[in-house]
Amino acid sequence: MKIETLRRSHLKRNIIIGVIAVLIISAITLNFTRAKYRVTQSIPLVNGTINFELADLNAVAVYIQNGDDYSKSDTIPGSGYAFNKEKSYCTVSGEVDTSIALSYDMNTQTLNVVPLTAKGTKCYLYFDTEPVPLREAILANNEVNEGTPNFSNTTTTGMYASADNLGTSYYFRGAVTNNYVLFAGYYWRIIRINGDGSIRIIYDGTSAYANGESSADRQTGTSAYNSASGVYDTSVGVGYMYQTGAQRPSGQNSGTASTIKGVLDNWYAANILGKGLDDKVVSTPGFCNDREMASGYSWVSSGATFYYATYDRLYGGQPTLQCINNNDLYTTKIGLITGDEVKFAGGLIGTNNTNYYLYTGQYYWTMSPFAFSSGRADMFSVNSFGALTYSNVYNASSVRPVLNLSFDVIASGGDGTMNNPYVVA
Repeated sequence: MKIETLRRSHLKRNIIIGVIAVLIISAITLNFTRAKYRVTQSIPLVNGTINFELADLNAVAVYIQNGDDYSKSDTIPGSGYAFNKEKSYCTVSGEVDTSIALSYDMNTQTLNVVPLTAKGTKCYLYFDTEPVPLREAILANNEVNEGTPNFSNTTTTGMYASADNLGTSYYFRGAVTNNYVLFAGYYWRIIRINGDGSIRIIYDGTSAYANGESSADRQTGTSAYNSASGVYDTSVGVGYMYQTGAQRPSGQNSGTASTIKGVLDNWYAANILGKGLDDKVVSTPGFCNDREMASGYSWVSSGATFYYATYDRLYGGQPTLQCINNNDLYTTKIGLITGDEVKFAGGLIGTNNTNYYLYTGQYYWTMSPFAFSSGRADMFSVNSFGALTYSNVYNASSVRPVLNLSFDVIASGGDGTMNNPYVVA
């Protein structure tokens, strides 16, 4: 009987000890679990790909900005995007939980969910296109070809490099299709990145036009280059700014404005200044109205026939982006394309080219002098078939403004193509 009582006593004691042990373990487990949900859960993502397992986090949905909307993706984007903390959110059992905070480190590719309080949590991550400087976007989207292209071959297409007065310039050539910019409500084509990082653009219309498409809309209007009485019939008439009786004014940015400079200045005042965009345009690169003489010729105001240095370069020679005389370099905020830049882009004297990006189907001015002969001052121009030619300064021809955007302007979107141009707001 004593043995039976003792056995019952031991059994009761063992049951009590077991119950106490279970309670202690449960308390420890509950405390650990509650602590777990109080801390930040860091989830590393390998190479930007969602690659993790966590029982309490059902799923992560990723959305990447695509124009004005977002597209779903199964990868976290890398450089060129930024995590949109305000737009991202989590749900618990299908209901938005505003108490859950999200953050994502683009460098370490780590997602933080604070706190992770319940099973059935799903987080929606949004990534925006990160604005980048326009010059960086252009260079990222183009491979710079080595060497110098054959300037007699109008089919050569791509981006090339050449020296200008400020360093190395990267220019577009041929039938390129990714040099469109939308700025000030107009479409432009990129001529080149200047040596100081600014971007030279030429007006291309109120709509985007494909290479080979003819339209008067790709010009802002027509004008004589210089119609001033007593000037247009002398060699002085080739000057973007001029000084009567002189090859060029004696100081940089000095002299009397030509007819076309007045037209361009007025357009700038109405369309750039008038829209508060002057801070995005720079004057430092300047515009070259090269009035150096061709080999073997000397300058006179009237009487003799002579050619300018641009004549030698465009008729079989090598074009240049450098301006020889500082007094021919106008550091203004608006100007015209040069004959050299047209040749760099694919234009040739006497050869039609309707495929390269500078063709518009219209005659338009450059600011490069051609020659003077018998009371006739001529400037290089581009004809309606895309070839380089020349026109009397008194004649009316189309005007295509050229600007230099600042090196730090931001491309808020686009890839430079016709339907998705770079956007500078």
